[in-house]
Amino acid sequence: MSDAIGIAATALTVHRKWLDAISDNLANANTVTATSGDAFRARYVLAEAGQGDSGVYVAGAAYGDAAGRKVYEPDHPLADAEGYVRYPDIDLASQMGQLIMAQRGYQANAGVVDRAKAMYEAALQIGK
Repeated sequence: MSDAIGIAATALTVHRKWLDAISDNLANANTVTATSGDAFRARYVLAEAGQGDSGVYVAGAAYGDAAGRKVYEPDHPLADAEGYVRYPDIDLASQMGQLIMAQRGYQANAGVVDRAKAMYEAALQIGK
């Protein structure tokens, strides 16, 4: 039972970090920068399976393109001489889909921890 809790706990950590990355991406999807600078770079969590039954771990992060996308907004204060500004290249639909998957994964692993804890408590009651 403790193995189940440990494995689910590693997955909870990965899903929490995934949720953090998605929330950062969504919060900065409309961040404007001048074309002379880099756009906000979306962050993507890279997960990796551990050895044996040790669960899953965050292996690192991948980042989106710093070039972003140029948008014609001549009235924007950060617009260049040609009227362009730079936005991040973040697909909101994809991020929302990932958000749902990360939430469901987190909920599933939290349920595993709850059920394993209940089984452990029941086993302790049998021993009394």
